[in-house]
Amino acid sequence: MAEKRDYYEVLGVDKNASAEEIKKAYRKKAIQYHPDKNPGDKEAEEKFKEAAEAYEVLSDPQKRQRYDQFGHAGMGGAGGFSGGGMSMEDIFSHFGDIFQGAGFDLGDIGEMFMGGGGRSRGPRVRRGSDMRVKVRLTLEEIAKGCEKKIKVRKLVQCKDCNGTGSADGTSETCPTCKGSGRVIRQQRGIFGMMQVQSECDTCHGEGRIIKNKCPKCNGEGVLRDEEIITINIPAGVMGGMQLTIPGKGNAAPRGGVNGDLLVLIEEEEHKDFVRQESDLVYNLLLDVPTAILGGQVQIPTLSGDVKITITPGTQPGKVLRMRGKGLPRIDQYGRNYGVGDLLINVGVYIPEHLNKDEKKLVEQLQDSPNIAPGASDKKNFFSNLFG
Repeated sequence: MAEKRDYYEVLGVDKNASAEEIKKAYRKKAIQYHPDKNPGDKEAEEKFKEAAEAYEVLSDPQKRQRYDQFGHAGMGGAGGFSGGGMSMEDIFSHFGDIFQGAGFDLGDIGEMFMGGGGRSRGPRVRRGSDMRVKVRLTLEEIAKGCEKKIKVRKLVQCKDCNGTGSADGTSETCPTCKGSGRVIRQQRGIFGMMQVQSECDTCHGEGRIIKNKCPKCNGEGVLRDEEIITINIPAGVMGGMQLTIPGKGNAAPRGGVNGDLLVLIEEEEHKDFVRQESDLVYNLLLDVPTAILGGQVQIPTLSGDVKITITPGTQPGKVLRMRGKGLPRIDQYGRNYGVGDLLINVGVYIPEHLNKDEKKLVEQLQDSPNIAPGASDKKNFFSNLFG
C-alpha cells in the first residue's frame, strides 16, 4: 500500500494555516485536478481524491487536532477517511459548501469543471459499498503483528457472466443519453430557463443497457456469497483504530469498483497487563519479608517470564521500569519506531490474620529503632507514592 502524504503537504499549506486558508487551498486543488478537467487522467483523479481526503480532516477542528497529535495512525477511529472511505459522489457533495460565498455562480462552476464546452462527466461507474468488521486481538498479537483470516458474507462478482450482468456478454448503447449516462433538461428557475444536467433515468447513469440479462444474478453482475479474507495486522495497533483493506468490500454491480473493508481493532483484556499507549503496566504485590530484605521475584512479560531483583527496603508505590518490554510504537505514517516499556507498580501485602507465633515475631520487631518511620521516611514515602 502506498505511503500516505502529509495532509498539509497535500493542500500546500502551513500547519498553522487558518480554516479559511485551508478552504481556499482545497478549492484551488479541486479545480486543478477535477476529473472533468482531466478526463481519463488517473493520476489527476487520485490527487483530486487525496485533496478531498485532506480537506475532510483538516476542515474539522476535532479531526485536525487528532491528526496533529497522532498523524494518519490516529485517524482510523476518528471518523475520518481512514484510507479512502469516501466515494467520488461523497466528494462532489461537499462542493456546494466549498464554493458557496466564494464569488462563483453556477455558470462559473460549470465553466471550470466542464472546460467551457459543457462536457458531461461521462457514464457513471458504480462503486460497491464498504463493509465494516471487528477484529479482537490479544496483546501478544498486537506486540508482534499477525495475520487474521475472517469469513464475511458479501456481494461478489457473478461467475456466470463475469460481473457484466449480461448472459451473452453484450450490451447496447442507451438510446436516451447516447451512452453519456447523463441528460440535459430545461428547467425554469428564479433566473429564468436553465439547463440542468442529471443522471439518465433509462440506464441509471451507466450509458449502456443489457437486453439479455444473466439468469443467475438477474443482470446485476453480483451475488451474495461468503469469502475468506486475509488481513495483515501491523504490530502496535490500538483498540479503536480502523484499518482499510482496499477493494475487499462489496462488489459493485456490472463491473464497477469494489468497496473497501474497514477493520475496527478491538483489544482483549489481558490477565496481567494494563496498556498505556505503547507501555504496559504490571502490578506487583510483594510480601513483607521480600520488601524489607530484598530478593528475586518472577515477572511476566509478553515474551515470557523473567526474574528481577528487588532491592532491600523497597517501598510501596515504587515504579520499576523494564525498557523495551512494552509494545511497538507507531508514528503518524503507521511505521514502527522503537518499543515501549513495562512499568511495574510495586505494592506490599500486609496480612490481616496472624497466628500466635507470627504475632509474637512481629511484636518483637515493634520496639526496634529501624522499624518505626522517621520524619524524613514519611516525606520520602509519600512523595514516592503520590509525586
